[in-house]
Amino acid sequence: MRIAASVHLTEKDRDWLTKTIKSALTPQRLSERCFVVLLAASGKRNDQIAKKLKITRQKVARWRGRFLQFGRVGIESDEPGRGRKHTYTPETRRLIVRMTTQETPKTATHWSRQTMAKELGVSPSTIGRVWREHGLKPHLARTFKVSNDPRFAEKLEDVIGLYLNAPEHAIVLCCDEKSQVQALDRTQPGLPLKKGRAGTMTHDYVRHGTTTLFAALNVADGKIIGQCQNRHRHQEWLQFLKLIDQQTPPDREVHLILDNYATHKHAAVKKWLAKHPRFHLHFTPTGASWLNMVERFFREVTEKRLRRGVFHSVPDLVSALEEYLAHYNENPTPFVWTAKANDILKKVERARKKLQKVNK
Repeated sequence: MRIAASVHLTEKDRDWLTKTIKSALTPQRLSERCFVVLLAASGKRNDQIAKKLKITRQKVARWRGRFLQFGRVGIESDEPGRGRKHTYTPETRRLIVRMTTQETPKTATHWSRQTMAKELGVSPSTIGRVWREHGLKPHLARTFKVSNDPRFAEKLEDVIGLYLNAPEHAIVLCCDEKSQVQALDRTQPGLPLKKGRAGTMTHDYVRHGTTTLFAALNVADGKIIGQCQNRHRHQEWLQFLKLIDQQTPPDREVHLILDNYATHKHAAVKKWLAKHPRFHLHFTPTGASWLNMVERFFREVTEKRLRRGVFHSVPDLVSALEEYLAHYNENPTPFVWTAKANDILKKVERARKKLQKVNK
């Protein structure tokens, strides 16, 4: 009988093989190959391993040899040329890709595996396989907005300049309003989370009114100056400016990053700002609210406090928001801006060119 080559494992390889076998996510075929290697390293012959794992001796020899030649990489993937061959032609694959990217069904907005399979006379699994190979996901769509502001570059560089290189002895605040925050009450009590079951809540709700959350995010330390008000007019914005004035050191310059909402540019607001020259306004480009980092904080509020919240009245909602702000400010974490202005400008320019081609 031919003696198989000995398998010697490093501690790192042995640990990897053991963890791979124990993992619930490991495919059965990979787990089997790991067992082959471990048994071979313990001194077992191929016929003994084959008998123990109830597989052929040739299969044991193959994976013992693959591990000896390539290490763990050799058993993680099949040998080149092995496996079931494609039963569809390259022309069929190109047709699937073309129809997916350039056509739509007669009665739908996008293709599904079943509708395209029926149209082309192939199996749904074939459609899915081709889509995976080309990274196509017709069921998904992303929203976008390309700013048409003629001063886009100028405003972009101004705002990012404040993020990356703020003026000395100055405070930079990202300000905005989260308007129409609804006090939603559920029609029936939900069931709590427990083992084997997610928490539940009714799909319908009762509206008890709305509030507007005014917020100013300090870029340096992440703290929030916040205030809830019933309405969203220039009068409320002025009240919030006065609150910022009270809660910031009087000897510091204050730079406010804002969107282009008319409330921020009202004549009464301009009059107040003229009497408070330490306040400087910096406006984001039109249609580019994502540039204001306070939007990231609003996302935190929505995800962590509002989306699953149950509020029996507007005061109940306001109390919850104020409690969240107080807790947030106990250990604030500043958001760090990493995108470069030049990279954003190039991306926007590419998007504009694409839109021009589509509109022709």
